[in-house]
Amino acid sequence: MKIVGMGSQDSFAQAQDFRSDFGIASFDLYWDPGFDSWQHFGVRGQPTAILASPDGTPRNQWSGRFDLDEVLQAAQAL
Repeated sequence: MKIVGMGSQDSFAQAQDFRSDFGIASFDLYWDPGFDSWQHFGVRGQPTAILASPDGTPRNQWSGRFDLDEVLQAAQAL
């Protein structure tokens, strides 16, 4: 399993600070200033979590506040 972060709002520096402030610097962070990823995945707001299969096909999506344990359980079921 690989976890990545995708940022689009604010600035890349702010996204990096957020990741560090919350102690979640262990995953890759990608930056999408044009919001293309939002259009591709149908994201309407933050936070959003998307679970994709190894080939990149979206399997589940959570918007707003979500239960991390639920996301991890769904990932283990892939």
